[in-house]
Amino acid sequence: MGTIYGEGVPVKPAFPTTGGETVSVGKRTGKGLLLYIHVPFCQSRCHYCTFHSQAFNQVTFAWYHKLLLDEIKLWGKRLKKPQLATIYFGGGTPSLIPLQQMHTIMKAMETAFSFTPGMEISLEANPDSAHDVSYFRALLSMGFNRLSLGMQSLRDEDLHLMGRPHSVNMAYASYDAARHAGFGNIGVDLIWGLPGQRLKGWIEQLTTISDMRPEHISAYNLTLEEGTVMHKLCGEGGELAMPSEQEQGRMFIYGAEFLESVGYMHYEVSNFARMGFMSAHNSGYWTATDYLGLGPSAVSTIGRRRFSNPKYMDEYDAYVRGGLVGNDHETLSDEDVLKETVMLSLRTTKGLNLADFRKQAGYDLIKRHESLITALHRENLIRLSHGFLRLTKNGMLVSNIIIRRLAFDSD
Repeated sequence: MGTIYGEGVPVKPAFPTTGGETVSVGKRTGKGLLLYIHVPFCQSRCHYCTFHSQAFNQVTFAWYHKLLLDEIKLWGKRLKKPQLATIYFGGGTPSLIPLQQMHTIMKAMETAFSFTPGMEISLEANPDSAHDVSYFRALLSMGFNRLSLGMQSLRDEDLHLMGRPHSVNMAYASYDAARHAGFGNIGVDLIWGLPGQRLKGWIEQLTTISDMRPEHISAYNLTLEEGTVMHKLCGEGGELAMPSEQEQGRMFIYGAEFLESVGYMHYEVSNFARMGFMSAHNSGYWTATDYLGLGPSAVSTIGRRRFSNPKYMDEYDAYVRGGLVGNDHETLSDEDVLKETVMLSLRTTKGLNLADFRKQAGYDLIKRHESLITALHRENLIRLSHGFLRLTKNGMLVSNIIIRRLAFDSD
């Protein structure tokens, strides 16, 4: 895996350039490519969501399906059938894709890209659209081996508040069907910090989930994004009150400690896994592996080039029909790469390798921020051990502030 990228094969850029320059795929890490497929369809928009999606209908989906197949083929040629490390279908709601169309997408990717035997192939699924044993068996037969199930809460009141189109019983049924079909790697997504939620109720939910023994748990703090229904309900002047910062801090710290006590490794701010089941795809993002995003609004980073696909279907159509020319792009500077190294590494519990960073940056991060590091260590927000800088659980609560100071400010 990764030999093509280790050699730094030059490819024709997928966007306008100024001097006939080339892009070396996989140059950043020498690993295979992470492939992300964005599926921009949902039954309805959840009340907290800002991701690009639209209501599912057969006509628009057929349009999307054809363009996606064309985009897959074009990228396969442009990158000379690159080796893949992972495939991840995200959205939106990928489980809305009919099985026949999913089969054609997988076959197109097998033709355009080189698959690594046993590589992680993930699908995000919602309980309302993925609840039948035969459906999950069909996914397994196509090569999917990891499922990310969007339960979000085990309280119907919470699901209604969030605008989720499923019930708690549907979530249980979906999980059981996937397990019965033979899925041996199931992740469950949950949201905490909901209006009216307290530590006791959150631990009760985690207890129920952990008793089900999913291989992976993602636990995300509710973020009130401007313009969403949840922002109107819970923001300033809204009719619902969010838990206090102190209560949310308790939910994060004690929730994480509980999951660790029942066998889940806390490997990233919001992610927990049983031994051997960390998400390879998401871990690739955090270690700066090259990634290619397909579908409307998907983002890619190949070498030092970062670019995004057009958001709306008519613009996406023109982009694909025009040979993948016309998307937004930027070239990452040395400074950009260093900032992202700090930012991504400190999101993981492994932390930042200080020797590697010093070699990459040409300076010692600890010495440059000596007064800040001393203060953070005194407040038990960071830990220095075995050559790594890590955030403590208390540090993770204020990770955005710490990362901004270390990556973007200079003492």
